[in-house]
Formats: sequence, C-alpha cells, structure tokens
Amino acid sequence: MPRIDELNRRWMQEAAGLSAKSGAADKNAAQISSAQKPSLLRSFLSLLLQVGSIIIALLLLVTFLFGLVEYNEPSMAPAIKDGDLVLFYRYTGVGYLPQDVIVLEYDGQKQIRRVIATAGDTVDITEEGLVINGALQQEVDIYQKTERYQDGVSFPLTVPEGHVFVLGDNRKCATDSRIYGCVKVRDTFGKVMTVVLRRSV
Repeated sequence: MPRIDELNRRWMQEAAGLSAKSGAADKNAAQISSAQKPSLLRSFLSLLLQVGSIIIALLLLVTFLFGLVEYNEPSMAPAIKDGDLVLFYRYTGVGYLPQDVIVLEYDGQKQIRRVIATAGDTVDITEEGLVINGALQQEVDIYQKTERYQDGVSFPLTVPEGHVFVLGDNRKCATDSRIYGCVKVRDTFGKVMTVVLRRSV
C-alpha cells in the first residue's frame, strides 16, 4: 500500500507540473500574439503613410511644376485637335525656342500656339509666305500658306526682348500673333510636353 500511495503522489506531482508548463506556454503564446497585433498595425499605418506621401508629392508636382489643359479649338490641328488633353511644363524662366508649343491666354481663353520667332527676330508675311530674318520658311506639317489678316498687325515686325511671336498650325483660322502681336514670355503658362489623352473619334 505505501508503494502505491507513493506512485500516486508522484503521478499527481508530474501531472501538476505538466499543467503548469502548459499554462505557461499558453501565456507566452498569448503574449506573442498580442505583441504581433500592434506590430502588424504599425506596418499597415506606415504603408498608408508612405502611399499618402507619394500621392501628395505627385499632386504638388502636377500643381506647381506641370499643368493640364483641355484644348477646345481647331487652331493647332493636326498636331493638337479640339478636345485633346495636354500636359505642359510651367517653368518659363529659360525662355522658349522656335517651334516650341506653348500655352498662353488671350481674351480670357487658354490658347496653345507654336513659337515662330523670339526676341530680336524680324517676322514678315509676304505673298510667298512666312519670312523670318529674310529667309522664307519651309515648315514641316504645316499644310496651309501663312497669310496676313486684313485687320491684323503690320509687317515686317521685330520681336521685342522678353516676347515671342506665335502662330497656330491651322493657319487659315487661327487667332494668333497676326492678330494680337507678340506675346510676353512672363504672361505665358508654359511649354507643352505631350498630348495626354486624344479626343475619341
């Protein structure tokens, strides 16, 4: 009998030890799980913060460095058509070069026009066509002859410092420097980079 009692006592002690170990293991698992939850939450919040920062940076970039304009007239066809969405670069401090396409405003409406001449150039429109600094221009992708407007500016003219002379590619119907004269560079919005979205046919 004493032998059996002793075995029972040992068995009870071992069972209690196992139970204690199991409880400790469960407690450790619960602590690990509770520690992982804040870590996952922090990772998720960090990801959201990064995505938000990228979106804000892109918005600032588009707002202050680039701009979008929907073109709503046929004066630059076929290069830019009525209804096209155009991306332009706002910085004008470096000035423009001939053949740059720029965004400006005339009579309260945004226009897109091509730079034909810059400061110091002499522009004339004769029976033969467009003449810059005495040279008749052979313009690529311009399919109409450049003519004066009866009620437009007088030619020849020399482009003043800080100005550009602009024309629309669709020479027959464009309101451009033939009407309103040379344009101040500081009054322009920027240089066209690309057509973002073409008008659906």
